[in-house]
Amino acid sequence: MEDFRADVARAERRMRSVFGPTPLQRNDFLSTRYKADIYLKREDLSPVRSYKIRGAFNAIVKALDAGSKGPFVCASAGNHAQGVAYVCAHFGVRAVIFMPVTTPRQKVFKTGAFGGKYAEIRLEGDYFDETLHAAQAYCRAAGAVFVPPFDSEDVIEGQATMAAEILAQMPEGAPVDLLVMPVGGGGLAAGLTRYLAGGKTAFRFIEPKGAPSLLAALEAGKVVTLPKVDSFVDGAAVARIGACNYRALSHVPVAQVIIAPEDRICATMIEMLNVEGVVLEPAGALAIDGLQDIKDIAGKTVVAVVSGGNFDFERLPDVKERALRWAGLKKYFIVQLPQRPGALKDFLSILGPDDDIARFEYLKKSARNFGSVLIGIETRKGGGFARIEAGMAAHGFAFEDITDNAALANFII
Repeated sequence: MEDFRADVARAERRMRSVFGPTPLQRNDFLSTRYKADIYLKREDLSPVRSYKIRGAFNAIVKALDAGSKGPFVCASAGNHAQGVAYVCAHFGVRAVIFMPVTTPRQKVFKTGAFGGKYAEIRLEGDYFDETLHAAQAYCRAAGAVFVPPFDSEDVIEGQATMAAEILAQMPEGAPVDLLVMPVGGGGLAAGLTRYLAGGKTAFRFIEPKGAPSLLAALEAGKVVTLPKVDSFVDGAAVARIGACNYRALSHVPVAQVIIAPEDRICATMIEMLNVEGVVLEPAGALAIDGLQDIKDIAGKTVVAVVSGGNFDFERLPDVKERALRWAGLKKYFIVQLPQRPGALKDFLSILGPDDDIARFEYLKKSARNFGSVLIGIETRKGGGFARIEAGMAAHGFAFEDITDNAALANFII
């Protein structure tokens, strides 16, 4: 353990030539809500707006120490790619960066901006696994150095520098009772827990509902590959936790892993933007979102890792939509309206001053007695849909709530 901490300290000192420590900030809004001292480790304020630069730096600088001249290759949907590009540009070595074709344009642009003339970006594969295979095939053919996003002892060591910073930045004498962190491939979690092992700090690990790779491995007692992954939380949507990382985390009790629904994460992102002016990507909001599921949080000193802020604002309408649905303030219905004069007026009489029609599509077919309406309704007060649904039933309107029917809603909404 002492050797690991010494290696982390050495890595941290070398990082200072490239970037300074990210801030550790007490957040009054969250502290008041949870009746605790909540500190945010603002990795969204790193040079690449995520913690991934730490592991990328350590892996690349160690390869350079060993005499490698690159090129350095990675496969990433964004944050790891930006870290690799930034570090390679700093050292003046070539980077070849593979990204999925579906990567948001904002992340592709920023990666190119960070790497400048040293970065070559290749868009290959619709899914990350395809991108990874392409990157590894290139490495074999070109004799290049692959920089893993998380499954690497050097990357784990680099991510652990965050723990050293947290301890140095806490107010004098203040303990860290609880460290809350997001989990994707597990490199960050492995580094933080290894560095703080043996101390009094407890941990909580937050995973998106659509990609619980750590939870699946803990339940199976071994690394497993998820059969399906929801890619919405793209910074943590990993189908298989890293082998190195699982070895470091295999002792974690299942009860310490918290699963965060994607729509709820959206609500957290919107709240942090509106209340605190903090722009978070979905993975960056994971730790903050998970605070609400920690039952014994009151009275404790808590650090939540804000892991990234690379958010493409073209996604904002979708995030807002999902946040409203999670809060119960927006629903979609298929309503059968009788094809008679006044039917629509009867329907509109059900809505109150706090209700708004966000979408309305009606197809009238003369051979039928009823027409189908797709209607989206927003309400400003929780519980408003119980009144609306009761009103539709009282007027004899047949209806179906399709809000939670993912296949149907994604097709028509």
